[in-house]
Amino acid sequence: MSENQKTGGWRSNKWIRAAIPALLLHCSIGTVYCWSIFSQEIGDYIGWDKSATEWAFSFAIFFLGMSAAFLGKIVEKNIHMSSLIATICFAGGMAGTGFFIYYGHNVLISSGEHSVFALAGIYVCYGLIMGIGLGTGYLSPVKTLMLWFSDRKGLATGLAVAGFGAAKAIASPIMQGILGENKNGEIYKMFWILAVVYFVMMFVGHLLLKKPDGWHEPTKVEKGQGLIATIKTKPIINYIGIWLMFYLNITCGLALISQEKAIVKCIGLAGTVGMISTISAVFNAGGRLGFSAWADKLKDRNTIYKLIFILSIAFTGLVIVTKGIVNANDGSNMNMFLVILVLLLIFVVNAGYGGGFSNVPTLLSDHYGMGNISAIHGITLSAWGIAGLTGNQMATWIVEHFGEYKNIIADGHEISVNPEGYQVVLYVTIVLYIVSLLVSMFFVKSTAKKVK
Repeated sequence: MSENQKTGGWRSNKWIRAAIPALLLHCSIGTVYCWSIFSQEIGDYIGWDKSATEWAFSFAIFFLGMSAAFLGKIVEKNIHMSSLIATICFAGGMAGTGFFIYYGHNVLISSGEHSVFALAGIYVCYGLIMGIGLGTGYLSPVKTLMLWFSDRKGLATGLAVAGFGAAKAIASPIMQGILGENKNGEIYKMFWILAVVYFVMMFVGHLLLKKPDGWHEPTKVEKGQGLIATIKTKPIINYIGIWLMFYLNITCGLALISQEKAIVKCIGLAGTVGMISTISAVFNAGGRLGFSAWADKLKDRNTIYKLIFILSIAFTGLVIVTKGIVNANDGSNMNMFLVILVLLLIFVVNAGYGGGFSNVPTLLSDHYGMGNISAIHGITLSAWGIAGLTGNQMATWIVEHFGEYKNIIADGHEISVNPEGYQVVLYVTIVLYIVSLLVSMFFVKSTAKKVK
């Protein structure tokens, strides 16, 4: 590290050139998770069912993973190009989403019919274009952070990824405030306003982001003749194990998180859904920062994954054994012990879901070094993309095909819930968590001796 870096000059200050731009990028793109808050309103506004609009989010996560996998090499070569691509695609996709919401509403008003073109446009803008922005924006600051904070890589990446997890909690009330000022319910204006705000935030992050002056990218020979050779420095089963446990953790997390609001209403807390959603988002962000910072102190980072899976299995098992979701509220009385147990399950799964994300890049760097880390991390994020299609949809299918819906009075309104269906989701996730733990124990090798 140069003397200028040691003295903390702003041009070589790790907080200004790595941490702050990472937060600006991740706190912007993390708002993709706010879609679930407004998907029903968007569907009503353009004349489509919520089930149709929900696919926009699934496509966004899918293309996040796929763009990260295919554009990882660009991130590796030029973080400024990749962060600029992220800025343009994310803000442009958000503005385009607003346009197609506006167009779809006009068609509905003029003809009384919903527009397939408008829905397809939302899929392209929010799913494909914003998805590319998500993938490149997620990757761009990660390697830079690990280079600047080489002695606390987990803490650094956890800080940025925590911004991604906390974005929903920060942005939700702001978005609701913007919508509240629109008396006519013109939801498209919110997307246009936020497109400008996030463009400014991400562009500033793009300008500030910089690798340390003393870092020189390894030559192709030093890298072992490329990405595939780098992964093959250890048995390929080792990488498959990392990918698989990452994928399964996301699938389980999304399966429960996608049903979170319905479960909270089912156990008798309909009036506090918003508050509990915010608390769970805090646990999600806290897991990203806490688990990754903790892993810095461990000889083997994979130990964190074992802990995440054990906690998830334990709390899922307790809710299964007690039939907590079914028995927490019978319509007239609430069993507070079971209510608290179900809430703890939601919070633990959110924390483990976040912790799984923040520890992936540092675990990969421990195994394969820093030479190709952006590209390897990008390929690994394909697990996120595929889980984005399977996690939510799996849980929805289970709830629709198992158990029976019943009507309950919640917060003065009659709502339909399926307690048995939510319990069946837990039967599936506990099996997947057990498989994840076995993979972590027997297929992912120890990194007690770090790769230099």
